[in-house]
Amino acid sequence: MTAPLSREELKKKRDQFIVPGVKHMFQDPPNFVKGKGQYLFDETGREYLDMFAGIVTVSVGHCHPKVTQRTVEQVNTLQHTSTIFMTQPMVELAEKLAEIAPGDLSKTFVTNSGTEANEAAIRFARLATGRHEVIALNHSYHGESHLACTLTANHNWRPDLMPASGIAFAANAYCYRCPYSKTPDSCSLECAKDVERVIQTQTSGKPAVMIAEPIQGVGGAITPPDDYFKEVKKILEKYGALFIADEVQTGVGRTGQHWFGISSYGVVPDYMTMAKGLANGLPIGAVMTTPKLTENLQKQQINTFGGNPISTATALAVLETIEEEKLMNNAHVVGGYLMEGLRDLQKQFPDVIGDVRGKGLMVGCELADKKKNPLTQETARIVEMSKDDGVIIGKGGLYGNTLRVKPPLSITKENVDTMLKVLRKNIEATVKVGAAK
Repeated sequence: MTAPLSREELKKKRDQFIVPGVKHMFQDPPNFVKGKGQYLFDETGREYLDMFAGIVTVSVGHCHPKVTQRTVEQVNTLQHTSTIFMTQPMVELAEKLAEIAPGDLSKTFVTNSGTEANEAAIRFARLATGRHEVIALNHSYHGESHLACTLTANHNWRPDLMPASGIAFAANAYCYRCPYSKTPDSCSLECAKDVERVIQTQTSGKPAVMIAEPIQGVGGAITPPDDYFKEVKKILEKYGALFIADEVQTGVGRTGQHWFGISSYGVVPDYMTMAKGLANGLPIGAVMTTPKLTENLQKQQINTFGGNPISTATALAVLETIEEEKLMNNAHVVGGYLMEGLRDLQKQFPDVIGDVRGKGLMVGCELADKKKNPLTQETARIVEMSKDDGVIIGKGGLYGNTLRVKPPLSITKENVDTMLKVLRKNIEATVKVGAAK
């Protein structure tokens, strides 16, 4: 194995050979060469606490011994066949997913990514209903293909070319920035009722399906009220429309207590997609639905790399590890501890931290002043300084002003304390810079 390049050498090569749209999150990006548990290491050997998990993907920790062993065993046994051949790992994964999924979701189509899973779910719903129109939510993010980009209501990730047809957008449940200027205790779920208004005014009245993230990821961990999805599901059923829960980020135990984020809202979707944390970083995605909704899926379909033996064997090991190590409960307990710590910081810095939200280890911390003006530049500065202090934190939201704290599910309270200490230091430094101006 060759010695790793310095970050300067690697950046020069990356700029030369990778398309310019593949951008860095940091101004001065480290060259990560190793990962172990909740830690990353750069080419100099420096350790970083990973509180973003490879964009909400490394669910059980970097290079988990059991998961890695299962991957290597499969690599040495059978690497690829495709979905037109029969292999055991794909079927065993689908069987396990049927065991842990809510309701009657028991039929699975395995893909390479969340984008593909969302594409497939939309296609399945259109075939099942004989309808075309799709409803999505403002601030949503559903992937990088043409259709998935069109389903995304965030200009930073929308398609550069003509969008796909038949997509309408409803208000999302963004309580901190309520589009109706109300509060959760007095809003009467106007955001949910907007779904009906959209059906009546922006569609033919016969939409095929609505797709929504239980907690918006790229949107900035926007977390709906507890009864939101129950109300939405009633409206969809009234108009004969189906519902897709996009669990690409919230799925596989991340929100704590439940395998899937939608379960914390007491709703069973018609379709459920997942990816990211399912295989701890290996390429995989899946869409699940009920036997009844697959009755019209008789035409042959193929996915060359979907259901790959390596990814599916790894995914099964990930699910087993989450169970054996009780990581859903850890996400609930440590996630609660994290939220408490962030809310304590909010009390100390009310002019910087506007909102703390999320469930489990799907947490967002929106930086805004008392008038709710987004602190976009300050957010970028804090993320960069935290990296320099050895802590990796994500950022997102429509305005780029939300800290995304979504670490491996194996994170500890001590790790949270480390992050909070670094965050406090860098918020204080940012406040001083602002005061000096």
